[in-house]
Amino acid sequence: MANSTVHSEVKQSSIYLYLVCLVAALGGFLFGFDTAVISGTVSLVKHDFDLNAVSEGWFVSCALLGCIVGVAFSGKLSDKYGRKIVLILSAILFLASALGCMWSNSFNVLIIFRLIGGLGIGVASMVSPLYISEFSPARYRGTMVSLYQLALTIGIVLAYFSNAWLANHATDNIGTGSSHLILSAQVWRAMLGLGALPAAIFLVSLFLVPESPRWLLLKGEEHKAKLILTKIDGGSAAAHEIDAFKAQADSDDTSLKELFKPVYRKALWIGLLLPFLSQVCGINAVIYYGPRILEQAGFTLNNALGGQVTIGLVNVVFTFVAIFTIDKWGRKPLLFVGVGGAVASLIIIGALFMLGVTSGPWILIFILAFIACFAFSFGPVCWVVVGEIFPNAIRGSAMALATLSLWVGNFLVGQLTPVMLEGLGSSWTFWLFALCCSPALWITWKLIPETKGRSLEEIENHWKQTYQDRT
Repeated sequence: MANSTVHSEVKQSSIYLYLVCLVAALGGFLFGFDTAVISGTVSLVKHDFDLNAVSEGWFVSCALLGCIVGVAFSGKLSDKYGRKIVLILSAILFLASALGCMWSNSFNVLIIFRLIGGLGIGVASMVSPLYISEFSPARYRGTMVSLYQLALTIGIVLAYFSNAWLANHATDNIGTGSSHLILSAQVWRAMLGLGALPAAIFLVSLFLVPESPRWLLLKGEEHKAKLILTKIDGGSAAAHEIDAFKAQADSDDTSLKELFKPVYRKALWIGLLLPFLSQVCGINAVIYYGPRILEQAGFTLNNALGGQVTIGLVNVVFTFVAIFTIDKWGRKPLLFVGVGGAVASLIIIGALFMLGVTSGPWILIFILAFIACFAFSFGPVCWVVVGEIFPNAIRGSAMALATLSLWVGNFLVGQLTPVMLEGLGSSWTFWLFALCCSPALWITWKLIPETKGRSLEEIENHWKQTYQDRT
């Protein structure tokens, strides 16, 4: 009887853990959806507002400015007011953006609400994985944080599908008045407005989840933190976590300058370089410019768009590899195999373009191989590692720095890929991506510690112990 009771309690705590982490991962879904949905609206918005090239570029990239601002303030806000309240803020921003874009009556108003959506993306891209990392027990943390990346990839795919479905039905002359305007005459409004549904679900769900227990401990709310930790992992594990946190907190400085001390220098380099390299390897070039790249390989436009949906599906499927293996095999093996495979795939794609082997399926096969390698390594493992390596006292602000690095890389790829495709050609563009991707192998070998199964306090102690051994 006692064994069955324990088993029941473990099952209940696992269900609770998954449900809370899935709610937080909805921030990743909205991030992916909002990022990808824009691809189907560009030509429609350009036509309806008679945009020139500069205005078209501003419509696509303005959300990125919002992302950078969102990341910049989310770290300090989450450290001061809590992870949950900042997640609620991101949900409100997503909801306001989707509804505002749908009902915007001028191009300038549309831009304002795209900027607001960018703020939501920036906030969610930092706080969602941070919250999941702090909420999850060490043995499940890699899997739980990978749910965020999975939700992000699902958001991208659903944006592609919803855009295609709405575009196909726009000619049916649905409704009258406002409904006709949104669903038929200017269907881009429905494409952008559809994001309001998951944003509303995210917002309501967040009121049902608790605050991060580690943030509560930082604020001296030990009793509340203990209740949550006990519900997640049982009383003895909760007591152990709290004791470890207290031992760590006694020596922690709460200012960001702590991160720049020699003891955390490796953590800082990992936090800045790994997210940056995860973007300049070319993943978003394939996601944003997939149809154009596939057209250069000889695909027709319809086939190219179909290829992009396939790319999105492969991205989702291979993220499951990380979910099922990251807490068994560890972070470093996935990075070595995935990044190595990504570099090899990029080199081969460049060679195929150079040799003119563009007929047949080979280009698409190796693009899919690159996506698959990214999906089980760089994509999820980057978020997992960055969420683990920083000290408790300044984790929010430190993760904001790391996420800002990611968005800088994203911006560079988004701006430079069309220039490189036109000026360097497809082969040299992919070889340059391979060159940018390869330093991640050295960083994994030399800088990143294996964090599988370690508590956040144990990882923090690792940096201190390593520094003491070195000096």
